[in-house]
Amino acid sequence: MRRIILESGEAFTNAHLKRTGAFNAEALSTATAIVADVRQRGDVALRELTERFDGVRVEDFRVSEDALAEAASRMDADVARALRQAAEQIRDFHERQKQQSWFFAREDGALVGSKVEPLSSVGIYVPGGRALYPSTVLMNALPAAVAGVERIVCVTPPAKDGTLDPAIVEACRICGVTEIYMVGGAQAVAALAYGTESIAPVDKITGPGNAYVAAAKKVVSGDVGIDMIAGPSEVCVVADSTADPSLVAIDLMAQAEHDPLAACYLVTFSEEYADAVERMVKRHLSSSTRAEITSASLADQGLVVVCADLPQALEAVNVIAPEHLELHIDHALDALGAVRNAGAIFLGAWTPEAVGDYVAGPNHTLPTGGTARFSSPLSTDEFVKKSSVIQYSPAALARDADAVMAIARHEGLWAHSMSVEMRKSLLDAGGASEAGAAGASAGDGGRAKGGADA
Repeated sequence: MRRIILESGEAFTNAHLKRTGAFNAEALSTATAIVADVRQRGDVALRELTERFDGVRVEDFRVSEDALAEAASRMDADVARALRQAAEQIRDFHERQKQQSWFFAREDGALVGSKVEPLSSVGIYVPGGRALYPSTVLMNALPAAVAGVERIVCVTPPAKDGTLDPAIVEACRICGVTEIYMVGGAQAVAALAYGTESIAPVDKITGPGNAYVAAAKKVVSGDVGIDMIAGPSEVCVVADSTADPSLVAIDLMAQAEHDPLAACYLVTFSEEYADAVERMVKRHLSSSTRAEITSASLADQGLVVVCADLPQALEAVNVIAPEHLELHIDHALDALGAVRNAGAIFLGAWTPEAVGDYVAGPNHTLPTGGTARFSSPLSTDEFVKKSSVIQYSPAALARDADAVMAIARHEGLWAHSMSVEMRKSLLDAGGASEAGAAGASAGDGGRAKGGADA
């Protein structure tokens, strides 16, 4: 792992980082062409692209009831129990995030508020390739279900034999996914965004994928909603002398084994401790089933930052703005207030990042590549939309009219100003009784309906 030693008072900066980003120019160019092809040729393009990239000829993309039953028959009982346990805790966490419509009546009779409605449909991308991720189904479909989304569509690449992982199918069943399609890559994103003969379009696409999936999400964004553009996975471990080097090493490896591009950061306080962690990495690698990927990630993307003290270390963390942050230090909770930028924060020796990946409850779809500076984990908020609600009484309009007209005139918008001025003239001429009666009638109905929604 590359190593940086900071002097006392020296700032860690972005210049110390060597991030690759979510995708490169080639991925964006390829994804743009794929999206255009699927928009033009629909299922024909999907079949050709699936055969080219996945090596499988798929005639019917939607997974049939017979195929679902066959997958269920192959389901490992222990994994099924684990998925149900995880789902219960993930659902509970996201139920606590759920927002309600709200309304507020001002003293002058104006009613303002926010009406919260679930999206009608969402598409969830579940990666294939190096690993299978039923946990991705749980983390994307459950918040959508909690939010009240009625149509939840899962797309995932088929295996070489044309089947799906039984655990992904089981996770879909647990979460109430309504449709499953065997298609992956940028072409799946295009199908979800624009629809084909087999796949109806959705309102929003969530879920992680490779560089081509990330690029495709960028291409379709604006025509359809997306959650975020996710790059390679990251972990930052802050470890002091109380941390077991063996545990720190395995926690770094737990991210490194995802992908050769996964970034692992160790922030610590002595070169001797960093040496001890690297020795333990070498020892663990001898037992790893993903040693080649892990070694490549740590060698090419790994970084050790040796700091003089904890405040300097936490400032380095805020610059890194990692997807996952482990505070593997004494009295970790006391340091929480100094952390400003992190997707998920894991406190203390007994909280490996893996519990957050699977069962703790908070979402594991997190901002990567430093975007934790301005982004948040996936939540139920991603699966609802909000409408502002405004209803003015005559008194409220009279109170605000002059301010509205002044701003409108300054902006050169004549009709904006006149739409208020004409109503104000009606009020001044004594037309408030008629307008007020109409407003009161509408207000009564609005409040009754609003009360029911809330």
